[in-house]
Amino acid sequence: MSDAVSDDLDRFLERCRQAVDDRLDQHVPPLGTQPAILHEAMRYTLLAPGKRLRGAVLLAVVEMLRGDVDAAVDVAAAIEMVHAASLILDDLPSMDDASLRRGRESSHRRFGEANAILAAIGLLNLGYGTVSGCRALTDRTRGEIVSGLSSAIGAEGLVGGQVADLEATGTNLELDSLEFIHRNKTGALFIVSAEAGAWVAGGGRRDREALHAYAKNLGLAFQITDDLLDFSGDPAATGKDAGLDRGKTTFVDLCGIEGARKLTDQLIDTAILNLKSLGRRSHRLAALAEAVRGRDR
Repeated sequence: MSDAVSDDLDRFLERCRQAVDDRLDQHVPPLGTQPAILHEAMRYTLLAPGKRLRGAVLLAVVEMLRGDVDAAVDVAAAIEMVHAASLILDDLPSMDDASLRRGRESSHRRFGEANAILAAIGLLNLGYGTVSGCRALTDRTRGEIVSGLSSAIGAEGLVGGQVADLEATGTNLELDSLEFIHRNKTGALFIVSAEAGAWVAGGGRRDREALHAYAKNLGLAFQITDDLLDFSGDPAATGKDAGLDRGKTTFVDLCGIEGARKLTDQLIDTAILNLKSLGRRSHRLAALAEAVRGRDR
């Protein structure tokens, strides 16, 4: 990626992050709102410094298709609420039992397990409410996004992937089983982010198909880089515990470090190839994919 493309992407990501963070702060009740501990726990994970990459994918799609960016920020915020809820649940003692998330104590360490679970439920509910309350969107578009989020969260998405991940602990998986877990657990939110951008902007069927394929490959590549960071990353840089995947089959286990990197390259190349039908207007989505290829946190 050239310096000019990298600089443009950095500016875009910062603009997205600020816009989404501002909207998140508006949607979540302020500190002190009763029940105070619930809203503190919701804000703690949701507003912790993060890349907002899923929101950025959505906003890149909307800008590419010349849709309503202001309305799209609400939808991006809703998806980041869902993502934050999934992080809280993933970190629980019954799941990964993580002590760190985004460089801070995990939610259950800070607020207790019960409050962490309730905060996750609160964020999921708020995400749906944010989409439903976005009057800049048509009823049909709101319905499409709510339906897409429901699929991304449920048995065919995050929840199904997490169940399969837990069942696989302590077992040796084949590559297709591992891909199933992470296309659901990680990839589902990338897919709905891209598709929601197309729904907001009124993209056509061919646009949605290309974006679905792009995000499917991007999400899996993101997970493989996550496995690489779990294996060798520095918690001071990644902001989370290293080595939590011990006892689980990872892409590094199956493919080795170089093999995992090669698979990442193949997935990123395929993701970018899927953008071909969208032409040069998809340059920012291609740059986002290149950024995932080289991520270190």
